[in-house]
Amino acid sequence: MSQTNPDTFDGLRVAAFEARMAGPMAGLIARHGGVPIEAPALREVPLGGNPVINGFVDRLLAGTFDVVVFETGVGVRYLAEAIEARIDREAWLAALARARVVARGPKPTAALRALGVRVDLQVPEPNTWRETLAALDAQLPVAGKQVAVQEYGQSNRDLIAGLESRGAIVAPVPAYRWALPDDLQPIRRAIAAIIAGEIGAVLFTSAQQVVHLLQIAADDGTEVDLRAALAKSTVVGSIGPTTSECLGARGLPIDVEPEHPKMGPLVAAVAARWREFGKASEPPRPME
Repeated sequence: MSQTNPDTFDGLRVAAFEARMAGPMAGLIARHGGVPIEAPALREVPLGGNPVINGFVDRLLAGTFDVVVFETGVGVRYLAEAIEARIDREAWLAALARARVVARGPKPTAALRALGVRVDLQVPEPNTWRETLAALDAQLPVAGKQVAVQEYGQSNRDLIAGLESRGAIVAPVPAYRWALPDDLQPIRRAIAAIIAGEIGAVLFTSAQQVVHLLQIAADDGTEVDLRAALAKSTVVGSIGPTTSECLGARGLPIDVEPEHPKMGPLVAAVAARWREFGKASEPPRPME
């Protein structure tokens, strides 16, 4: 009789809804002894040179902005591509150097440094809008300042409201939007497998994955069954506070949230703790 490893998935089937980093995520699950079920739940659609980005560039070149906040690494790259379709990189980076640059965590920091941009303030973990505001309060008060915010797939109303309540004049700069995947069959198969008890754990790495999962299930008439399975038979892992807030607001469980909001710690934490919840006491039967 084989012995189980208490710190691994031990053959558990684990669904992950990551899209851009689907391959690395699957690799992490496999290295922790799980069987990865890839079901991308969103795609990123670059917005290109839209009027808002063009206006941001004009104001940046004019020296209008005191502070520029970058929310995501992919957003930095999409924004750079959109800007550089219009002007040279050197021109907009020189203008950006006249402002104070804030990065919401390591990913936008890495993307900015790859462009040669000086980062004046990096927001600490868990990198939510709350930490962004607290870091600004402590090191870079924004009262009376013109603040541009590179947004992610949707507008962060809490961050914008927090900045405005502190007296900042805020200019949101959307660089991309979130949309449903072009191919919905992988996520539909994953939903069916969760309901059938064939998946022992699910891993959410963004709040929008939760939104889209429930949207697709609702459209297909399986939302009630999906909710029941997530509550009773499937361990739910959330990468961090923002995703956990989304799960909680929609009445879904948060069984595991890692100390550090990154994919590696999320996979490791769920691999080590999935047995605690009594939802998947043994690897579910194979999917048909």
